[in-house]
Amino acid sequence: MRACLDRLAKQENANLFDWEVVVVDNNCTDGTDKMIADISRVANFKLRYLKEEKQGLNYARNCGALASDGKYFVFIDDDIYVSPTWLTSMYAALERSDADAVGGRIHLDPSLVLPAWIQPEMYGFLGYQDCGEVPFQMDGIKKYPFGGNMAFNRRVTDLIGLFNAELGRRGVGEKRTELFKGAETDYFHRLARSGGTIFYEPSAIVYHQIKPFQLTKRYFRTIHFNEGYQRAQHDERAFERTLLGIPYFLFSQTARSLAHYIGQVITQGPDLSFRQQMTVGHFLGMMAGYARRQPLGE
Repeated sequence: MRACLDRLAKQENANLFDWEVVVVDNNCTDGTDKMIADISRVANFKLRYLKEEKQGLNYARNCGALASDGKYFVFIDDDIYVSPTWLTSMYAALERSDADAVGGRIHLDPSLVLPAWIQPEMYGFLGYQDCGEVPFQMDGIKKYPFGGNMAFNRRVTDLIGLFNAELGRRGVGEKRTELFKGAETDYFHRLARSGGTIFYEPSAIVYHQIKPFQLTKRYFRTIHFNEGYQRAQHDERAFERTLLGIPYFLFSQTARSLAHYIGQVITQGPDLSFRQQMTVGHFLGMMAGYARRQPLGE
């Protein structure tokens, strides 16, 4: 957290507009309140501390959004280090485009050494996002900002409300019951379907600091299993043919995915086939989610 705030203190040309930092403490046990009090006495920017006791990333986001009073509000996590021109880039992009939301690049810590089994197409599971050098309008469905670097015009809350507090990570994400994604996906899908505009700004760059537990196969498997579980739990469709609540078609999809994985293990080895193992886990998560889903109407 301190390192994150240190980068914010070094923003270039940030005196050209009025801004503040709102820190939301979501039941931290590491003395965050005292640290913020110490920093606020010497900080060169406005700094406010809030406490949100309802556990969950989206509870914290909603708390911060409601407490802030500017025309725009921007989210980053405490493991994000912003680049020197990040804030002015975000502000300029919002002013220039009059967009409802803007997202920037999220790069991984340059000093990070990744295990061989984490292939480039898997970087997104670590929060990485880079859509190139040219600004463009995102559709909000296939392309949308990631949570580590996203900004909004306040009118968005009037248009679609706040984040769904039932989605997203709870706690630090080390336990299976904490590690849920999809919070931003839901929000940007809602924004796009309501006619909102979303832009990508490549000059707004941040760096994600990765924790050791996030570089384990267990972490990646859990992400994909939970994503499948959550997807099934929130699926409101009724299926005519099910077994133990699981749609019939999902059994064949899971079997094909498992066969594909076994073939890759034989031909490519366990590291290069790990991405397919995650896909199998995703289908297994969906099966668990449908099996435990409440019947419609209850």
